[in-house]
Amino acid sequence: MTTARPLRLVTYNVEWFNALFDNNGRLLEDDKPSARYQVSRGEQLGALGIVFTALDADGIVVIEAPDTNGKRSTVKALENFARKYDLRARRALIGFPSETEQEIAFLYDPDRLTARHDPKGPTSTTQDVPGAPRFDTTFRYDLDADNVFENIRFSKPPLELAVTTAGGRSLRLIGVHAKSKNPYGAIGHEAQIRLSIENRRKQLAQCLWIRQRVEEHLAAGDSLIVLGDFNDGPGIDEFEKLFGHSGVEIVLGTDPDPARQLIDPHAAMALQSRVSIAPASARFYLAPQKRYFEALLDFIMVSPDLAARAPEWRIWHPFDDPQVAEIPELREALLQASDHFPVTIDLPDVI
Repeated sequence: MTTARPLRLVTYNVEWFNALFDNNGRLLEDDKPSARYQVSRGEQLGALGIVFTALDADGIVVIEAPDTNGKRSTVKALENFARKYDLRARRALIGFPSETEQEIAFLYDPDRLTARHDPKGPTSTTQDVPGAPRFDTTFRYDLDADNVFENIRFSKPPLELAVTTAGGRSLRLIGVHAKSKNPYGAIGHEAQIRLSIENRRKQLAQCLWIRQRVEEHLAAGDSLIVLGDFNDGPGIDEFEKLFGHSGVEIVLGTDPDPARQLIDPHAAMALQSRVSIAPASARFYLAPQKRYFEALLDFIMVSPDLAARAPEWRIWHPFDDPQVAEIPELREALLQASDHFPVTIDLPDVI
């Protein structure tokens, strides 16, 4: 008797993926510079081909996916990419287009999964409508505790998916790219701090919005996976002390009832060891300090019923993961492909 292959899902932020395609979704496999420092477009595409092939995933939430607008198509670009590198995950979809050139997309294996964009929530923005509003609309929240409700919007609306496995199991996926804007335009240190605090409040309000949707799914008994780049995490910056919780903690759930919490072991490690050992999923070069800085920004959070299946989480870090580190080609590809590293979860007995 053979054991069924686990369902492998991935979140992967691909830096400047959009710059690797022309307006017709064709790959720009040349020696011209990519947006990655000292990496050509051809080199970055080749590196991404190696990484996606190694992942061998059933479904990948691609953060910073190629743009969709009047001239460009995320779906066409990603499906051309999958065809070029003969990936199992060869069908793509997106939800609500982003206001930026960075989409949230799902690239999946149609032999193992079916998937459709299935947004939830009312489109009304009034305070009287129950439930979290749809992610392409407006969330009203009192950011400053002054009894004045501000309008919160996503520049990159989360991608809500209804997914069904080949065996008929239903899953809910929410792909997230939360972003706290830099304090551009603020003159002087105090003005920059004020704007930074305001932007962080808005990001936390977005996480509260996502958390409301999470609670609706948990109450309905849905098998839920929330995954993506939160640009945030336990201990990530000084504003966490000001607000009490990081956005990641808010989405995971602060209620002590385990049935109302999402589970991510990497987040749990960071919460338990804020000033010591913690995993990392992204690596950035800081020019003033002339060194690299690492952070845990990418997460895969699952509902308790999925966590009870003993899934395996993994960050494909080129130096911290021994299985990756011992394969030079994959290690170098991960460094060339993006400033983030893929995070995977293998869910047994789901397909």
